[in-house]
Amino acid sequence: MKLRILYHGNCFDGVSSAAIFTKFYTTAIAPGAEVAYTPTMHRAGNAFDREQFDGDENAIVDFKYCADERLTWWFDHHQSAFLTPEDEAHFLADTSGRKFLDTTSKSCAEFIARIAGEKFGFSDPSLDELVHWAHIIDGALYESPAQCVELRSSALKLMQVIEGEEDPTFVEEIIKMLTVRTLDEIVKSDAIQAKLAPILETHWATAELIKQRAAADRGVVSFDLSDTDVAGYNKFIPYYYHPEVTYVVSLSKSPFRTKISVGSNPWAPRPRTHNIAEICERYGGGGHAVVGAVSLRPEDVELGRRYMNEIISELQFPD
Repeated sequence: MKLRILYHGNCFDGVSSAAIFTKFYTTAIAPGAEVAYTPTMHRAGNAFDREQFDGDENAIVDFKYCADERLTWWFDHHQSAFLTPEDEAHFLADTSGRKFLDTTSKSCAEFIARIAGEKFGFSDPSLDELVHWAHIIDGALYESPAQCVELRSSALKLMQVIEGEEDPTFVEEIIKMLTVRTLDEIVKSDAIQAKLAPILETHWATAELIKQRAAADRGVVSFDLSDTDVAGYNKFIPYYYHPEVTYVVSLSKSPFRTKISVGSNPWAPRPRTHNIAEICERYGGGGHAVVGAVSLRPEDVELGRRYMNEIISELQFPD
């Protein structure tokens, strides 16, 4: 028996979801199953490569639905869970009892653990720490911007490794470790320590770059990184330097997409009044009410700047 898990790549909640689903599946559904992993990234059109569904069973966790008959398990918690109305109709017509959506769950990892217990009687206390931190990280339930930017806990150090790692086989090893080891044990391992030092150096260099480029106006801080090699960053850095803002909008570029990132400050003195997922959906993106993104083709940087400026104008508070 082979299980293929497609998970949200370079995302702590996506990796945690893959680990929790692995432990659940190989314990309660098919002990001894071979498990293979594929990171899935948002891109223009958000299309899946259908040949990825090569398992006897195939699961998607923490990512959009795919109306493919080979998809046997699905868990997501994003408001923008469906690319098309037809995908949503396909999900609603499903009678397998193995496809689940809860847009109120702060993390997909917590959602999988909860459904595994409620629907399948599976419980594993060794996963509680992972569920706890996925809930905090994906739900942005930090005590302050400093907690998540200064990266003092093992979970946040591992988050930074996951978000910056370009080798999917290394992330796959992290997933496997998460099924059998504590976060402290994983972060103390030689493999993670070898990755961590340069990642932390890059993290603080990126923080300094954002500090230099960010401009705040009427409740929105924005910056453009599309002319740099910075494809991703710790999304709480802007609030670390600009605690007074309510929203952040940024532009970045990688080999496979131009990305507009939109977020809201959990500690903002002026509360969020917009649903960010709904704004991003108008540009072909999506996400949650509090955070979202738009993925364009790599060559569409100028279009990205135009969309970025439109989003900034919509989010800004009146003078």
